[in-house]
Amino acid sequence: MKIICENRQARHEYFIIDSYEAGISLDGGEVKSIRLGNVNLADSFCSIANGSMFIKNMHVSVYDKSGAYNVREAKRDRRLLLHKSEIRKLASKSAEKGFTVVPLKLYFKDALIKVEVGLCKGKHTFDKKQALMDKDIKLAMEREISKY
Repeated sequence: MKIICENRQARHEYFIIDSYEAGISLDGGEVKSIRLGNVNLADSFCSIANGSMFIKNMHVSVYDKSGAYNVREAKRDRRLLLHKSEIRKLASKSAEKGFTVVPLKLYFKDALIKVEVGLCKGKHTFDKKQALMDKDIKLAMEREISKY
């Protein structure tokens, strides 16, 4: 499993309650662009419409060697491929207050491109500060242990 892109900001902004693996519907030029690493998940999110889940605001750069007729918009909505039961479960949970569905990472599984989608609950400011303090303490302990 080779990770293409990771949404590190989402891990800072949200508590990840549950995660799902989903396929993604892409064009040929988009696949080639993703293979080159020209993708960004920074401000992307997932929404559910008509029984399907879509990823929005995921930026995939236009493949430079594609023809003039094969050019698509860089931030278009892309359909995620999940089972209906998983979509229903995510829809019911995301309808609750404070929950949202966010793409966490994009990776290769054999020859396929997969998206890890997480059911997330937003962190408050004090939660973020506590997480940073815990991280700093852990790094300081590892430095002290490495000295001995």
